[in-house]
Amino acid sequence: MGADQSFAGRGLSPDALGPTITIGEILVEIMAVERGKGFLEPIGLTGPYASGAPAIFIDQCARAGGSAGIVACVGDDDFGRMNIERLARDGVDVSAIAIDRDYPTGSAFVRYRADGSRDFVFNIGKSAAARLSLTPQARALIARAGHIHIMGTAFAIPVVADMLEEAVGVIRSRGGSVSVDPNMRKELLQHGQTAERFARAIAGADLLLPSGNELFLAAGVEGDETAAVEALFSRGVSEIAMKRGERGASVFRADGSRFDCAGFAVTETDPTGAGDCFGGAYVACRRLGMAPDEALEYANAAGARNVTAQGPMEGAGTIAELDAFIASTRRRT
Repeated sequence: MGADQSFAGRGLSPDALGPTITIGEILVEIMAVERGKGFLEPIGLTGPYASGAPAIFIDQCARAGGSAGIVACVGDDDFGRMNIERLARDGVDVSAIAIDRDYPTGSAFVRYRADGSRDFVFNIGKSAAARLSLTPQARALIARAGHIHIMGTAFAIPVVADMLEEAVGVIRSRGGSVSVDPNMRKELLQHGQTAERFARAIAGADLLLPSGNELFLAAGVEGDETAAVEALFSRGVSEIAMKRGERGASVFRADGSRFDCAGFAVTETDPTGAGDCFGGAYVACRRLGMAPDEALEYANAAGARNVTAQGPMEGAGTIAELDAFIASTRRRT
């Protein structure tokens, strides 16, 4: 994928062109019931919960009414079956989820500490989640897609990075669009071609969905939000939906318009997946024709609603459920 004019930001394609797709990991998450440090003694656990950032994103996208699909790989086990059944039930095209009979579905054990930080035990690298490839089913889904959503961390995995770059070329060639969640740690940018690929993805995006310092990392500008936004627009990005956690969210557009949405006052049960739900709702709503401020309202509600439920995507909501949440939940001042 080259950083040429064919990849300049043009706004999001309509949902009618084809589904929003994403490529990446599907996991199960198993959570400690009691807060504490690590997994060094027997403790109560709850789960398994369907998880994986791309899976959470695409599930919320489908729940919001957008056409949606995912390219992924799970094991031939109950964890894999649970994920496929959940995504299919919520309206996601699961035809490009491969089943690996030799490796288990990826997993993450999570325990919250008293201060809200988390300890993890992952099995991703030696699981089916790392066995992604462009199967005939994956190529067929990509060929009919109208939009692709990219997770920045995927560029640290060479096989996924290659798949994403090929998929972007195919989708762009049929008039599709690209969104990027630049959830990339600075340390990962030191690995191989990761920094170069990450920069190309940012320059080729129509929509960015950063949180906090991710805006500055994507822009290559430190500490000045206005300068970072302008730098990204100068590289071809046309829209930025900025997640601000409990403080709400903002949308900046290349035409100079800006929209802000206050945060919702909710009691947090599990923050995992909030940003992915925000992104899934925003992309779906924009591709379905909603104006930026209306899409921002739903995305903000989707992220807030998700943190009230136990499990990474258990709070993902339909438009009707998000309407009810907006009507019944007060805003932070």
